[in-house]
Amino acid sequence: MRRPAFRKAVKGAQISKTASVPAPIRGWNTKDPLAEMDPTFAVNTENWSGRSTDVRVRRGNANHVTGISGQVESLMPYNAQGGTQTLFGAAGSSIYDFTTAGGVGSAVVDSLSNARWQHVNFTNSAGDSYLCCFNGADAPQYWDGSSWTSITASSSPAIVGVTATTLINACVFKRRLYLVAVNSLSLYYLPIDSVGGTVNATRLDGYFSKGGYIVSCETWTVDGGEGFDDHLVVVSSEGQVAVFKGTNPSSASSWALAGVWNLGEPIGRRCMIKYKSDVTLLTVEGVVPLAKALQSSQIDPSTSLTFNIQEAIQASSEAYKSNFGWEMTVYPQDNQLILNVPVREGSEQQQYVMNTLNGSWWRWTGLAANCWAISNEIAYFGTDGGVQLFGTVYADVGANIATDIQQAYSYLGSRGRLKSLKSARPNILANGNPSVFVGVSIDFNSIPVTNPASFTPLFSGIWDSGTWDSAVWSGDISTFTDWQTVFAVGTACGLRVKTVSNGLDLRLAATDYLYEFGGVVG
Repeated sequence: MRRPAFRKAVKGAQISKTASVPAPIRGWNTKDPLAEMDPTFAVNTENWSGRSTDVRVRRGNANHVTGISGQVESLMPYNAQGGTQTLFGAAGSSIYDFTTAGGVGSAVVDSLSNARWQHVNFTNSAGDSYLCCFNGADAPQYWDGSSWTSITASSSPAIVGVTATTLINACVFKRRLYLVAVNSLSLYYLPIDSVGGTVNATRLDGYFSKGGYIVSCETWTVDGGEGFDDHLVVVSSEGQVAVFKGTNPSSASSWALAGVWNLGEPIGRRCMIKYKSDVTLLTVEGVVPLAKALQSSQIDPSTSLTFNIQEAIQASSEAYKSNFGWEMTVYPQDNQLILNVPVREGSEQQQYVMNTLNGSWWRWTGLAANCWAISNEIAYFGTDGGVQLFGTVYADVGANIATDIQQAYSYLGSRGRLKSLKSARPNILANGNPSVFVGVSIDFNSIPVTNPASFTPLFSGIWDSGTWDSAVWSGDISTFTDWQTVFAVGTACGLRVKTVSNGLDLRLAATDYLYEFGGVVG
């Protein structure tokens, strides 16, 4: 049998070497070739979340509101001028108040056609705050802080000049409410400071040369070099984006087109959100920040926030883009941008999650989220029969969180040279005793991991037990640094770790390898 031949060491010489590889803090990468990928990336990742110093098991969820009939498909926070926030949501044919945890109460609005509502908060100069909701099938629903109103041509407030039941999306731009209707290339707008009245329409047929219909609109704050200015962004179903500046679309002297760009077809009605000082657009080609994307007439893949997971996002959009549930949510408290990916409507969802500090991407499973919202600085998601509170626990409604990660391959400083790996030591930190399964994949062949690692935690000093000036004092995190025996020969290696934990803060900081250099193949 042909096998690697290892040189005999000179008597007394050191034959084993060690190398340390940082944790894959740069996250998931589906873009680069395996042989060229930096080892601080991960080839695949499930239920991990990245930081600048380590990777950690994602947080979990707990019941917030239960006993709801049907799928919760919309969550709509209401932000009153005084700072009071109320969380509303829609399921089945009803809208509910989900602010208080526990069993669901009576519906606040009933007899609706569907639960797929888009919403916007609007506060006028008099200090009146409204939550304005649209689904393109029912009369728009407004909450003014004390009561709900079904908006028609004769209600108070009223919308006149367009069939109110066709309105499906909206945004606020320079104190006006702009409205999007189903299957229309006309953008409607109300008088300044008003949530009702007679609408005017600006036709965008001439701007959107590819046809289709308006999907969404949003305010975009642009720094033009002489200060900040707001622009109105309108996106069509064919992926064309029109940008306008000014204050009154009915006046040629105070309204102008800044340009029209082709950026890829948007996915779903909830395809745009404000992110930092920019607006991001979810397209079949990825999540696009407008500030970079609008520098050319066509989308440059490298400007996409999802550039490192380009193949994954394009494959998912091709397979699932017609499913309801695509949505982006910024979760500032954990420095995350959450992209919801509906694999199967109402039953199976994944989340592609970006760390907003370093741009790393991660894939989550096990969270059956139809929609997301942030209310009172807390993240919630809607699911079948309930609303879940996310991010305060390390379990999924009391159940285990299972993870898997395959780190990109490292040549351990000697590209192309054979190594015989003897041991690996993943540096794991946890506030308990997790179940950890460790293996080392060789030369781009990811191995199955079935054997548990044997770990003994390094406990820190305990108050009233540790010896003063001798014990190490710290928090409740312990370090697991036991060497694990491995038998592998190859040129490149990559750690694979699976964990099962419940209620634990579990982290991976780095991996050490013990190996010998190989010679020629004999």
